[in-house]
Amino acid sequence: MRVSNAWGKSILAGPLLALGVVGSAHAGFTVLHHFIGGSDGTNPRGALIQDSAGNLYGTTAGDSNTVGGVFKLMPDGTLTVLHIFARKDEDGSDPEGGLVQDEAGNLYGTTYSGPLNVDGHGIVFEIAPEGSEKVLYTFTGGSDGGNPKAGLIIDKAGNLYGTTLYGGSHDRGTVFKLARDGTETVLHAFHGGRDGADPYAGLIRDKNGSLYGTTLLGGGSDCANAQGCGTVFKIAPDGTETVLHAFDGDDGACPYGGLVEDSAGNLYGTTTYQGRTDCADGLGSGTVFKLAPDGTETVLHVFSGGRDGGNPYAGLTLDRRGNLYGTTSVGGGCWLNGGCGTVFQLARDGSETVLHAFLDGDDGRYPFAALIKGRTGLLYGTASASGDCHNGTCGSVFALGR
Repeated sequence: MRVSNAWGKSILAGPLLALGVVGSAHAGFTVLHHFIGGSDGTNPRGALIQDSAGNLYGTTAGDSNTVGGVFKLMPDGTLTVLHIFARKDEDGSDPEGGLVQDEAGNLYGTTYSGPLNVDGHGIVFEIAPEGSEKVLYTFTGGSDGGNPKAGLIIDKAGNLYGTTLYGGSHDRGTVFKLARDGTETVLHAFHGGRDGADPYAGLIRDKNGSLYGTTLLGGGSDCANAQGCGTVFKIAPDGTETVLHAFDGDDGACPYGGLVEDSAGNLYGTTTYQGRTDCADGLGSGTVFKLAPDGTETVLHVFSGGRDGGNPYAGLTLDRRGNLYGTTSVGGGCWLNGGCGTVFQLARDGSETVLHAFLDGDDGRYPFAALIKGRTGLLYGTASASGDCHNGTCGSVFALGR
């Protein structure tokens, strides 16, 4: 089915702000699709991907009435729902992560829940270009892992890699590999101690095959009700895990988002909170950090929770000049308590510019996903909710111009 949409509906127009002091919503901002909460889906929480033809692909997590779907948004504004997840049989539900695409155009992703007929712990799925779905793996919630929140990455051989929030030998999450034949291998099961616990975000992979990611908790016992403030970790090709950094609260806490790496091997990411906090409650408004190859951590920005944004749940996007781009789930100054969220740029000198502050109208609110840089230099993202939707959780797909 297809839902028409006027591609290029301009909300705000103008050039992006120059580097420097914190600004406001002056960037060229365009809503590409506004979800209506019915047949086209609702509540997009994962990052987008773009193919060589300019088509965007993403997931909707659903709400109390729906269990999510996979969509394609063409450059002419046509949105096609490729798959709607079921509440029964072998299908999954609640896809909260983004997608990855192979050379043949097949899409791969995860669902947090399902199959519901077996009280399931999520699946790995494949969507063919014409929309047919295949369940590649169903998690049991035991030693193989369970309830993946993030999307996947793929190597040249077609192997998929990801994380599960729970499951594993200590029920504190896993890093896994799924071979083309459907064989799942747990590369690391987190213990919940100094090695980390509860990986919420996905992975990145270097040229040597090592995997990098974050855990929401673990790493020490000084915060989060003695569960630790989270870690940055590395998994070597032989499965050896190394904790590259353990957050102590002062430098950030509870990294829900993943990592990005520059050409020099520096890793960049966000923490959602700051302070010796319980991640379920949250104190502080979060940070942007840099982790050098020698393990030195630098806090690049501390969010105030005001006009500069607050509580980033997503990772970052890096351009060739070293500028970082991301989203915050709150802040920015809309009428709602705490703000509706922002899109920001962080320059190499540490100065932050707010490229867009969400207003809770057609532009949406509460962006939880990372941005992607498109083929023409535009930034694309999703907002998980919108103010003029029938239930307030429909969301939007947007673009930011240069």
